[in-house]
Amino acid sequence: MTERTDSVQAVFVDQTDPLAAPLLDELAIEYSTRYGRTRDEIYEDLTTYPAEEFAAPGGALLVLVENGTPLAGGAFRRYDENTAELKRIWTSSAHRRRGLGRIVLRELEAAIVRAGYARIFLTTGPRQPEAVGLYLAAGYTALFDRSLPPQDVGIHGFEKVLPTATALPSGWAAKEYESV
Repeated sequence: MTERTDSVQAVFVDQTDPLAAPLLDELAIEYSTRYGRTRDEIYEDLTTYPAEEFAAPGGALLVLVENGTPLAGGAFRRYDENTAELKRIWTSSAHRRRGLGRIVLRELEAAIVRAGYARIFLTTGPRQPEAVGLYLAAGYTALFDRSLPPQDVGIHGFEKVLPTATALPSGWAAKEYESV
């Protein structure tokens, strides 16, 4: 289920960086197979967000890279003054079951704290049980009735209140690499 991730690097990039392309391409395919829209429609939705929404100081786009190959990634943007919104959390289908999603979350959470946010908000769809499991395991609170069938819930919202930057131990984000 897991393998060593010693050679994995977290890289913050611009939305137009070639390292971000596989993230956007595979997300478009994944969402189209789960939700029935075309790959091109979804790709257009993903790429029409203004790139500055995922840039400092209010946001960031992260890609995990191993030997030059993008493995996983995600982004955040400003939701409100105190809240960051996670978007585009992705792991390449060729590299799943390695704990990379946990690393992406941990790295993004650390960047979100450094950016001064105190809370994270995100949504995922009813046909993404893997994402729901990841967020629950990472300490996110479901903002929906978990006893209902996913299709009845529709969009699944989550939140997480973050520690302050001064409360984080040294090397907080890097600790995840050691446990994978």
